[in-house]
Amino acid sequence: MLNIIQIKENPDKIIRGLEKKRFPDADQMVQKVLFLDEKRRNTQTELDRILGEINNLSKKIGQLMKEGDKQEADRIKNVTRDLKEDSKKLGILQDELENALENVLYNIPNVPHPEVPEGRTAEDNRVILQQGTIPELPEHALPHWELIEKYDIIDFALGNKLTGAGFPVYKNKGAKLQRALINFFLDEAHKKGYIEIQPPVVINAASGTATGQLPDKEGQMYQLKDEDFYLIPTAEVPITNIYRNVILKEEELPVKNVGYTPCFRREAGSWGAHVRGLNRLHQFDKVEIVRICRPEDSYGALKIMCDEVISLLSLLELPYRMVQLCGGDLGFTSAMTYDMEVYSAAQKKWLEVSSVSNFETFQSNRLKLRYKNQANKNILLHTLNGSALALPRIVAALLENNQAPEGIRIPAALVPYTGFEWIH
Repeated sequence: MLNIIQIKENPDKIIRGLEKKRFPDADQMVQKVLFLDEKRRNTQTELDRILGEINNLSKKIGQLMKEGDKQEADRIKNVTRDLKEDSKKLGILQDELENALENVLYNIPNVPHPEVPEGRTAEDNRVILQQGTIPELPEHALPHWELIEKYDIIDFALGNKLTGAGFPVYKNKGAKLQRALINFFLDEAHKKGYIEIQPPVVINAASGTATGQLPDKEGQMYQLKDEDFYLIPTAEVPITNIYRNVILKEEELPVKNVGYTPCFRREAGSWGAHVRGLNRLHQFDKVEIVRICRPEDSYGALKIMCDEVISLLSLLELPYRMVQLCGGDLGFTSAMTYDMEVYSAAQKKWLEVSSVSNFETFQSNRLKLRYKNQANKNILLHTLNGSALALPRIVAALLENNQAPEGIRIPAALVPYTGFEWIH
């Protein structure tokens, strides 16, 4: 969440940033924060004054009792009793103001970096680069949802029987392709110095709140009945929460973690012809990279992470493009995001396969994640994460772009992992 000091020092800058993100009532929300903060501080000042007076009177009562002046001691006891009642009421008010302020801050998104372009929707996003040759498919080329039936590698009907729509069953060479991609992505991350983590796929509410999924995306997450637990929407959540309430040493930075997990998203109201097959699922596999670094290093780290994702797409021989999200399309927690998209030749459209984001201090402020600098001062760190990569749309593009009369060709970089060159 935003730091109260950020808002107090430059409220107009925060309002302009929130307006770039198309956040409604930005001015009203910022003014509410300032009002609650001032009232909270005034209440704390009055509470401190009363507690100090109670402390002084208590000492005076003891002195009067020693001097034998019971009457004056009893009078001051009555005054003290009234002050304690006042302090109790102020303490309750202070807690209410703290909670109210926290709730408002939890519902204000991160402010975009100044270099984030203006815009309202994905149509306004900026294409940064495009690489690779879009393949010319043979006549009567098939979309991936027909290819998977033809080669019997993914079964949506069986998944629907076992669970419901959006939970496919991978089988035969489809299952091996999944495992190959996961191992390939993890190995490539390991080469780049990432430490592998295998986290739980169930988190508590505190973890969801700390990384910004709660309360913003509560409706998009699966919650366990009668439990304060959620299925993770991404490995970013448990991996980043490893460092909740942690003060790192400067020599431990940057932190570089990678993890593979299944991911779960309700994706309410998103179904239609444009999201057929693997384009959007309720459960999917993803390898996630997470970095934690000093504020002055984070935008250099963002570029490195984008390059790392691009290297995977190049090795998979997929045409790709890198898109910078505009303010209106930027996620709740992000200060800057680049999407990586691959071209699906049979569907004739670009598919997002990765988002790489810098959250600056938005998550670390919730996490209370800091490091101790050389001046022995605790500094909030910057957190970043990226998909490296999400599997479903990668698989869709691989199947569609590499189809031939004799089957589906496997990219050379994957063959050591699959053990086969073709899906027949």
